[in-house]
Amino acid sequence: MRTPSIQKRAALGVAVLLALGIFSVTSSAQVRDPGEHALLLDMRGAPVMSSTGLCWHTAYGPAPAWIAGCHAVPVAQLVPIAAAPASAATVPAAPLPVYEKVAFDANVLFGSNQSALSLAGRDALDSFVGSIHGLESRTVIATGHADRMGSEAANQMLSEERVNAVKSYLVGKGVAADRVQTSAWGETRPATSAGACAEANTGKNVACLQADRHVTVQISGSRLAR
Repeated sequence: MRTPSIQKRAALGVAVLLALGIFSVTSSAQVRDPGEHALLLDMRGAPVMSSTGLCWHTAYGPAPAWIAGCHAVPVAQLVPIAAAPASAATVPAAPLPVYEKVAFDANVLFGSNQSALSLAGRDALDSFVGSIHGLESRTVIATGHADRMGSEAANQMLSEERVNAVKSYLVGKGVAADRVQTSAWGETRPATSAGACAEANTGKNVACLQADRHVTVQISGSRLAR
């Protein structure tokens, strides 16, 4: 029995590999030899060659054959599909700032026929300034008043002096001057009722009218909730 030639053994091995799907066939539209239709390529895209340097042609003549020399055949390059980037960890949205509506006021009392701030009046204004820290730029409304003792003209002037004293103190504590709006009403808007404190200008009556000798300070607006 004759031993199969090396070419026949190689052809048989390639046929088995083809059956197992190890090699692939690629088009040979651009080969130089008109009789050469396709080269057998391995999984790396290289021509399948015998130990003697022959290349396997899958459609050369009536049957596949080995042929000397391998012409370059363009092989499609498989471009790996890039894996989708891992989604970045979801960063929780920063909470929206919460604002609160606030209102502050102070009531600064004055002595009879006086417009100078007392120690208690300064303390009241200090507390007011501390309370409005962080409040948006809203207007501070200061209103001066006087009791009904003395003339109406004198009481009007007294109420103006009192409210100006309060404004000067607030500005000295850092409140912008253009934020402080002032008005003075003299004795026309008393806190006491018309029938109260009806005695003559006695010490008792002066004490009774204390509530009318004052300056009110008010502000309202919104700021970040604490």
